[in-house]
Amino acid sequence: MQLKIPPFPCTIKGTYSWIIYHFLSATSLWYIFAFSTMDSPTFPIQAIVSLFCSCMLLSHITTLSPALALEDCEFPAIFNFGDSNSDTGGFAASLSPPTPPYGETYFHMPVGRFSDGRLIIDFLAKSLGHPFLSAYLDSLGSNFSYGANFATAASTIRLPDQIFPAGGFSPFYLNIQYVQFMQLKSRSQLIRHRGGIFASLMPKEEYFSKALYTFDIGQNDLGEGFSGNLTVQEVNASVPDIISGFSANIKKIYDLGARSFWIHNTGPIGCLPYIFANFPAQKDEAGCAKSYNEVAQHFNQKLKEATVQLRKDLPLAAITYVDVYSVKYSLFKESQKYGFELPLVACCGYGGKYNYNSSSECGGTARVNGRQIFVGSCKDPSVRVNWDGIHYTEAAAKFISDKISTGAFSDPPLALKQACHKNLA
Repeated sequence: MQLKIPPFPCTIKGTYSWIIYHFLSATSLWYIFAFSTMDSPTFPIQAIVSLFCSCMLLSHITTLSPALALEDCEFPAIFNFGDSNSDTGGFAASLSPPTPPYGETYFHMPVGRFSDGRLIIDFLAKSLGHPFLSAYLDSLGSNFSYGANFATAASTIRLPDQIFPAGGFSPFYLNIQYVQFMQLKSRSQLIRHRGGIFASLMPKEEYFSKALYTFDIGQNDLGEGFSGNLTVQEVNASVPDIISGFSANIKKIYDLGARSFWIHNTGPIGCLPYIFANFPAQKDEAGCAKSYNEVAQHFNQKLKEATVQLRKDLPLAAITYVDVYSVKYSLFKESQKYGFELPLVACCGYGGKYNYNSSSECGGTARVNGRQIFVGSCKDPSVRVNWDGIHYTEAAAKFISDKISTGAFSDPPLALKQACHKNLA
């Protein structure tokens, strides 16, 4: 007897909502049921047609999105380089820790992050199955077995002209962060070989070649130019040298065994309240300072060109360029669409249209009607984009992380978990 089997759906609807694994599993079970109930091993025409449709659908999915066919990478560790956008305690441990209300949303206390809670790097680490990265400069309670964070607030790619305490920039610029990584790589293995209670807190030797290396730096190089009263044209003219310094450090880290690089471009600095307060400029459709965002876009274009060249120079490297700028800008241009409000106004601050004043910053004090008041946060940071006039809220960081992790803003278009692949093929 030949079992009459209802035709398997062949119409392609919502292709990208299908998950290949589950699709194949369901198809397999369907055929097992069908053939196990037959009196003889004959193949009904419906089954043949359905099998053909199944293969065509799978082919259609993998053709339109080759990344779906790639296996997820095993990243046993993350090594991060950057500035305050990804600093998890380096600046706090070495120079000056942030005070309340920093950290109030998630940690309920300051924990070295310049936000009300978690940062993009925290969410990226979590999505890869890792705990928060310990800051390399933090000597208390650090665990480097799953990687390390060399980022410090106010860091630049190039050696800054003025550093703390005389100036406003960190001494731990990118080349110093590279030196710190080099030291960690060698010294951690000495500790592991000696054994003892600290051995388990160090990364295994093989982790250095298998780890994901993340970068989010460059914003302060542009900011240093503006604070030094350079014109937009002069800051633009400095970009090639900044990018050259970045590429040089990528090559040096590659020479130490790094193979998988996840590189963020810089965000729309013209949308930050500290820019409005200090550098008046023509506004764009989102209310951001147009000329300053154009500088960021110029930097990003040169950074993207540099990643293309780095792929040629470093044949064993998988280099993913991540367009963080576009995701961040969407928060300012379409804030209501994504559930945010007052995107150009600082949540924690005091004074003026944008709730920001460099002399009365978040966590400090302000004089109002002859009295000193504490500069605290807004009522609901979860619906705000900007935290303190310079940095983003945890809610914004999660939004950005969720978007960039998919690969939709990457070149090549690889998801975070596939960033060990050099291309889609």
